[in-house]
Amino acid sequence: MKQAPDFKLQDQNGKWHQLRDYKGRWLVLYFYPKDDTPGCTVEACSFRDERSDIEDLGNVDVVGVSSDNVNSHKKFADKHSLNFTLLADPDHQVIEAYGSWKPKSFMGKSFLGTQRNTFIISPDGSIVKEYIGVNPKDHAKVIIADLKQLMTA
Repeated sequence: MKQAPDFKLQDQNGKWHQLRDYKGRWLVLYFYPKDDTPGCTVEACSFRDERSDIEDLGNVDVVGVSSDNVNSHKKFADKHSLNFTLLADPDHQVIEAYGSWKPKSFMGKSFLGTQRNTFIISPDGSIVKEYIGVNPKDHAKVIIADLKQLMTA
């Protein structure tokens, strides 16, 4: 298990968050490409809809990160009634630290962007599970099942 890279980013309300704020808790840290795009909306809404099941596990926080800014996150969260934290990483330093800034292509154009990855971070701050290039539709349910196993191990 490797130590999760530290971060200090603002959420959709302008409040600062750091990795140490989550010490003693499980953290689902997920990286997504862009606010209010189809796949990202499906993924965010699935975490929203599974919120009560996640809360039933106790001691778990879900945090989404993209390179969009605070205002974009605020609009996205408000529009879809998101009930968890979104962190703005416009300089993509944290996205890069987690190995999620990758070459991508769309309609024949190549560019660097955020890969849809998720990391489960244990209460001691180590990465215990990684999901690379996830399917946004059923991802929250997979995370819940894995958390149940990890938390009882």
